[in-house]
Amino acid sequence: MKTLFILNDAPYGSERSYNGLRLAGALSKAEGEEVKLFLIGDAAACAKGGQKVPEGFYNVQLMLGRVLRNKAEVGVCGTCMDARGIADAELVDGTRRSTLAELTSWTQWADKVVVF
Repeated sequence: MKTLFILNDAPYGSERSYNGLRLAGALSKAEGEEVKLFLIGDAAACAKGGQKVPEGFYNVQLMLGRVLRNKAEVGVCGTCMDARGIADAELVDGTRRSTLAELTSWTQWADKVVVF
């Protein structure tokens, strides 16, 4: 099955992006599953490299890395990046600037769309 995850919330403060990444990571490991992940709005900050969190606290950058290692494709809304001052060079390896046109294409590709 082909599943598109759309994350909207900031990486920290609420657990929506955390839970979305948990589910995307688990699903991307399952046989026969294809996963794409689109970070929009405040979730664009999930793809910012160099995150340092207190010991014992979850790290969204590491969680995103697990999803990427499972061959998921990750796009980050370019307009949202610009609004938050995130440069392309600051993105986690494997993620990339994307567009609403690509999100539209991914939505048409997907059998399921899951929004957090």
